[in-house]
Amino acid sequence: MSSTKADRKAADDAASWLFNVVTSVGIILVNKALMATYGFSFATTLTGLHFATTTLLTVVLRWLGYIQPSHLPLPDLMKFVLFANCSIVGMNVSLMWNSVGFYQIAKLSMIPVSCFLEVVLDNVRYSRDTKLSILVVLLGVAVCTVTDVSVNTKGFIAAVIAVWSTSLQQYYVHFLQRRYSLGSFNLLGHTAPAQAASLLLVGPFMDYWLTNNRVDSYAYSITPILFIVLSCSIAVGTNLSQFICIGRFTAVSFQVLGHMKTILVLILGFILFGKEGLNLHVVIGMIIAVAGMIWYGNASSKPGGKERRSLSMNGNKPQKHDGLPESTEVVDDKVKDAVEWDANSPKLAAYDGAHIPLSPKRPELSVMQLLYKLGATD
Repeated sequence: MSSTKADRKAADDAASWLFNVVTSVGIILVNKALMATYGFSFATTLTGLHFATTTLLTVVLRWLGYIQPSHLPLPDLMKFVLFANCSIVGMNVSLMWNSVGFYQIAKLSMIPVSCFLEVVLDNVRYSRDTKLSILVVLLGVAVCTVTDVSVNTKGFIAAVIAVWSTSLQQYYVHFLQRRYSLGSFNLLGHTAPAQAASLLLVGPFMDYWLTNNRVDSYAYSITPILFIVLSCSIAVGTNLSQFICIGRFTAVSFQVLGHMKTILVLILGFILFGKEGLNLHVVIGMIIAVAGMIWYGNASSKPGGKERRSLSMNGNKPQKHDGLPESTEVVDDKVKDAVEWDANSPKLAAYDGAHIPLSPKRPELSVMQLLYKLGATD
């Protein structure tokens, strides 16, 4: 692959992470002001409004022709919506029933759970350095965020549901994009309407149970309404950037490097809302976490740092296609780098300006055959 393509890929990766970090930190700060300052504590209903706004944008973009028609089977859509909504409700209930310290520990446990899902479902293998770097990140974030820790039965159950549903939802983002050749906006176009409808239906009742206040009895005024509109606007970018990042990388990488947002939220919180709680062990934890993230980025990008052993997603035995043996190894990094996926047509791949149709079931085989003929593989 030419250095120009490598530089462009690196720039795209960095832009994706920056987009996610900026929108995620922004929405956390806006929601904190909305809830803490103006008392709008209806988190589930607010999330439903977020997805309603995202749905509106995807409808407009589809009407303008920026989103092409695509297909997502109803069973897969229902599973995704179930995981996603259980994640949202589970995290809210876990925060209500658990101490802040145990809530943070539960959030940290999403990384090993996501690793487990990739190992079991995708047959991914991690190098020793990659595993150690993940542990360093977990240690650093735990040092700077975990304080008081108390556990109770119902809080523990809520945390388990929240952790597993969130991990499954993030795994499914990557899985569905890969399996059905869906772009980020395409997937959002399928999932956002279902999430918006279900959360706006259930949200007011869930929020009443959690807060003992009704969303329709809130004293609405211009300022909190503007904050709600701002929150919904930023949420579109947050939802899209999550799908972009997980699609380009994996749920584990999204979780590990995503803890940079935790560090930034802590720093901005100290700057904007006072320095209470800022002490030496918090600073040390931040430094450890950032060092672990840098190590993870370097270790996971090296050959063998993180690799998928099998391309099969349905457990079929290896077959032969057009005289080429089907390998059980992941497509070589050299091959992946040589291929530029055409975002305008998920069924096409481009190599040196030549477009070739991809097999709907095994697109990597068409790419391998093309590169084999062009002599791009060893």
